[in-house]
Amino acid sequence: MKGKVYLIGAGPGDPGLMTLKGRELMEQADCLVYDALAAPGMLAWLKPGCEQVYVGKRAGNHAMPQEEINQLLVKSAAKYACTVRLKGGDPYVFGRGGEEALALHAAGIPFEVVPGVSSAIAGPAYAGIPVTHRDFCNQFTVFTGHEGAHKTEPTLDIAGIAAAKGTKVMLMGMSRLRETLQALMEAGQGADVPAAAIQWAATGRQRSVVATVATLADAVEAAGVTSPAVVVLGEVVQLAPQLDWRAAMPLCGRRVVVTRTREQASELSSQLAALGADVMELPTIRIAAPTDKRDFAEAVVDAPHYDWLVFSSPNGVRRFFQAFFAVYEDIREIGGARIAAVGPGTAAELKKYGLMVDIMPQKAVAEELIAEFDRKGDEFGGVANVTMLWVHGEQARRVIYDELMKRQAIVDECLAYNTVPETEDVGGVQKRLREEGADIITFTSSSTVRHFMALNIPLPKGCRIASIGPVTTATLAEYGLKPDVEAPEHTIPSLVAALATLK
Repeated sequence: MKGKVYLIGAGPGDPGLMTLKGRELMEQADCLVYDALAAPGMLAWLKPGCEQVYVGKRAGNHAMPQEEINQLLVKSAAKYACTVRLKGGDPYVFGRGGEEALALHAAGIPFEVVPGVSSAIAGPAYAGIPVTHRDFCNQFTVFTGHEGAHKTEPTLDIAGIAAAKGTKVMLMGMSRLRETLQALMEAGQGADVPAAAIQWAATGRQRSVVATVATLADAVEAAGVTSPAVVVLGEVVQLAPQLDWRAAMPLCGRRVVVTRTREQASELSSQLAALGADVMELPTIRIAAPTDKRDFAEAVVDAPHYDWLVFSSPNGVRRFFQAFFAVYEDIREIGGARIAAVGPGTAAELKKYGLMVDIMPQKAVAEELIAEFDRKGDEFGGVANVTMLWVHGEQARRVIYDELMKRQAIVDECLAYNTVPETEDVGGVQKRLREEGADIITFTSSSTVRHFMALNIPLPKGCRIASIGPVTTATLAEYGLKPDVEAPEHTIPSLVAALATLK
């Protein structure tokens, strides 16, 4: 039985512009075939085990010829029930989606097209340029500046484009920008009409150049703007200084590195992107199963018999309850245990399971949790001879265990996970960091610091360092590094807020 192939438009770059249907299908995909313009953050939506095939294209650099992509989709349909072909922008707007659909039709493969937001509209909008405005124009023209290699002579209607009224948007035309603009002017296009080029539109890397039709090519070369870029010609370009809403974002134009695990990165990445940052996800660690799975399972099964459950991290909460619900069906089976959390982030994760904490320090460090037990312990009858299950990762500091035992608590350990180095570099982010640098690197745990340093990537010149809290800051100090900013509270929102104030 043949599977089905979905040709999905990924939109112009911002993952938030992906359609709901597109994301739902990505979450179901057994195989993903994706382009270079598909946002790397979208890969986090895939289910475990989904095969990923990169067929990205850049000017003059194709990972896989189009004919091979067509055959790959046919073969994938024979192997998988759901194949997603993820294409930048919209599949049918200069995206060769029509060729892929024809190949699938010829092979008798069921397929479906899920349209995406085209960069022809979104690119200008993200640069403060409306493609239509009733004070300036009531139509727009979209054309490609790139002719197919199979064509023996140009087929672009230069005269028709030059004569067209309203806004003109050119996609994939940067390699021949000067020649195309010159040809348009020779055909009657006004040389003094405002013009703009928008590189990496609708991403954190976006930057724009505004000039005129006659001067745009020189301005682009001077600014070093290259493909991928959208070119806009028309009176509406003059609105950009007033309508460029992204320029007001506090992190606009700054490249920020996120070193959290791939599963956790999206929370921080999305909040940084909402402030205009160019986010580079470089996971340095991943959360793996504990070394002794049997001991972990037995500790979870016995959890309802303890007086206290003490959680050291959100990861510990997630792993604990994944195992808990594999054994128990109802959260009420957790019993009458009181709950302690090391900080607001851990408490927020517990709240997802309907559990409130009895003890939590404002500062998310082990020493503060112990101090909170000392301050409030008497309200709960003290900790002496009280049974406690401490849920944590294998690399956790021993402060909680040692200090509670000193206070005569009966403490057992539940090693819920192991933090290991992330060896997979999706999208070549390590290479990009080495070559392009970054403005800010964020560290959300001691593990992210140690494993980042193990990569031996030199800190880019002028790069700032952001720490989520004092323990992470102390680990940075072990490597002779001092953060430029530390989150007041040990939470992701607090870290983001601190970064927004970083000058």
